[in-house]
Amino acid sequence: MFDKILIANRGEIACRVAITARRLGVRTVAVYSEADRSARHVRLCDEAFGIGPPPARESYLRGDVILEVARRAGAQAIHPGYGFLSENEAFARAVATAGLVFIGPPPAAIAAMGSKSAAKALMATAGVPLVPGYHGDDQDPGLLRAEAGRIGYPVMIKASAGGGGKGMRLVSTDDQFDAMLASCRREAKNAFGDDRVLVERFVERPRHIEIQVFADTRGDAVHLFERDCSVQRRHQKVIEEAPAPGMTAARRQAMGEAAVAAARAVGYVGAGTVEFIADPRGEFYFMEMNTRLQVEHPVTEMITGQDLVEWQLRVAAGEPLPCTQSQLVITGHAIEARIYAENADKGFLPSIGRLAHLRTPPAVAFERGAGIDGAPAAVRIDSGVRAGDEISANYDPMIAKLIVWGADRDTAIRRMQVALAGFEVVGPSTNVDFLGRLMTTRAFIDADLDTALIEREQAALFPPPVMLPLSTLAIAAAAVLADENAELDAQVASGWHDPFAARSGWRLNSHQHRELVFHHAGEATTLTVEYAAEGYTVRRAGAIDTEVITLADLALRDGRLTAQVGARAVDAGVVIAEEVLHLFLPSGHLSLGYALPLAHADEGAAEESRLTAPMPGKVIALMVEADTRVTKGQPLLVMEAMKMEHTICAPADGRITGLLYRVGEQVAEGAQLIGFDAATTAA
Repeated sequence: MFDKILIANRGEIACRVAITARRLGVRTVAVYSEADRSARHVRLCDEAFGIGPPPARESYLRGDVILEVARRAGAQAIHPGYGFLSENEAFARAVATAGLVFIGPPPAAIAAMGSKSAAKALMATAGVPLVPGYHGDDQDPGLLRAEAGRIGYPVMIKASAGGGGKGMRLVSTDDQFDAMLASCRREAKNAFGDDRVLVERFVERPRHIEIQVFADTRGDAVHLFERDCSVQRRHQKVIEEAPAPGMTAARRQAMGEAAVAAARAVGYVGAGTVEFIADPRGEFYFMEMNTRLQVEHPVTEMITGQDLVEWQLRVAAGEPLPCTQSQLVITGHAIEARIYAENADKGFLPSIGRLAHLRTPPAVAFERGAGIDGAPAAVRIDSGVRAGDEISANYDPMIAKLIVWGADRDTAIRRMQVALAGFEVVGPSTNVDFLGRLMTTRAFIDADLDTALIEREQAALFPPPVMLPLSTLAIAAAAVLADENAELDAQVASGWHDPFAARSGWRLNSHQHRELVFHHAGEATTLTVEYAAEGYTVRRAGAIDTEVITLADLALRDGRLTAQVGARAVDAGVVIAEEVLHLFLPSGHLSLGYALPLAHADEGAAEESRLTAPMPGKVIALMVEADTRVTKGQPLLVMEAMKMEHTICAPADGRITGLLYRVGEQVAEGAQLIGFDAATTAA
């Protein structure tokens, strides 16, 4: 076994590798960009070295710098994690040339699987089933169109060097082909520097099923069963589970043998994943091979009881595979949900910012322990961030991977639902509530899976906003009142006392009444609160109905609200930050704007004159000049952030009083971009 390894990655995978290495007594070396100086993976490793500015191309993709750090630190091997340099043939060769061990497959295997077309030709020779299609070198548009006709529509055009859902187009008819081909080639060229494509039959209602394979340097190879990764958005995985629902023993054996044959065909060593597409009839076809550890590897670990990172280290050190095929068995069911900083309701737009609050459900990492019902149970969280960290525009917006295990799929689903309800994030938008809704859709519960599940379940996954019931608003009122009471208690403890600020709301010859205004989905709701000796009553102000809810036994400690709200005992997470009340309820995360009456009565006009950056980014276009008149909705400036463009428009008719940034300049989130006078209307 190695004495010291360098982890050439960041985030949750770097933490994941470091934890296993520490358990095995292997010292670890972290590398970090300037943005990650205080990151969790830096703290987990025994040593850490800075390697450059935040952009990955200037730090985590600098193989030469990473190799120099490995030499200086005395590392014997380099673990590349996934992403970045993990599937870079040139880097793998450079590691070997430097006399170090690349904890991954041989460079030749990476090269063989790096091109989709070449990989499929190799798989055909090895007898691995392929989707009918054209994978040749002749890229003449006329030939490609003719091949599409021969295969039969609908077809998929795919970038030969593609991955991550980029460079893919579904073509339904012949007259669409030329335009789709041109679009696919442009995207492939921009993403991969290679515009070559392949054309394949589109499999109706496909399932994405992959097989985990492992091979050692002695020629032995095994598979560790399958994972179902069919639940995707924009061709990117959202939920993964193992084993695949509905998998028969015969098909599992056939897919496992095909995956092992694929690994043997390229002289594979280490961890790899052979990905297949399966049709409703049970036929399966080779799609690609990922020559690295996958993001979703924890579900395989949960059902097999094996630590795949330990397997990687042992195999790379020249040891034999820890298990034979006959020794590997499936126990129970595991599901992984990827927690991303993104706004699911806005097309999964990435979100960035500081994690002002992060609380996760209790976890049992890497092992199964006793559940409350006596059955084996586990909740595991793999994360590279902590509360206070920034989700940056420079890297993948993953916050964590939430993995659960149960004795069967139904149990695992229920445990995932509970775990998601206990995952609290304040700061950037997240997909936690979306994942919670996904877990309750009939299609997912019934294992009616395919890669279009999210599109098919739009109505359930993206419900329209509804007016909040008084029972929910009463919990919000309880949170505000409990927070105020905590402050009053602190004041009394300090020796200061104001009878008019008493918890009871004492007033001479009367009861105190007040109003709380909450904002949700663009609507304001006013609640009337009446103080009583033993608690409070709340009702909608001005409402025709006479519904009243009592509040009692309010307490707010360490971010948890306990209260009696009507007939319901409530226990909820509460965070109050920047005039937003965040409630974490079993039904999900609810954020409500709230402020005391008149607190912001004069801010409307001032806010119109302040045009600010919605997130950190770069100004790429100015569309107006200073001292010019504009109309409401007119584009003023374009920012680039998270590789997407955002246009800033005039909020009203008015005059531009100043341009505060030039094209090419970086701006911080919330920075004022343009001086704007809404009082002077356009003539």
